[in-house]
Amino acid sequence: MTLRDQIQHVIDDEPVAIFMKGTPERPACGNSLRALQALWNAGAPITAVDILPDPQIRQELSAISDWPTIPQVFVKGELIGGADITEELFASGELERRLDVALGPDRERVVKTVAVAATAA
Repeated sequence: MTLRDQIQHVIDDEPVAIFMKGTPERPACGNSLRALQALWNAGAPITAVDILPDPQIRQELSAISDWPTIPQVFVKGELIGGADITEELFASGELERRLDVALGPDRERVVKTVAVAATAA
């Protein structure tokens, strides 16, 4: 599976995906932390991908999403945006409403990290 396929798989198959610098346990930038906190506070099940291990991850992600900055947040395969947009959606209550529509109000609130790699077979 190519790197692009792996990234697309995460976007398509995970209810909420955040491509960030670092991991939920160790965010490596303030914007990634802000987006992560907004998702958590809205009750999202979060699947995180650290883009830092390989510069190709960011290149492929931006080619897929046509969005240049990190973090990138996806809900049910749809790009929501970065930290500012995710925070604004949370502050207005829209993020939780979108999650309710996309995933239902009784969604499981979990956080996990998955890895993607250019060397995968």
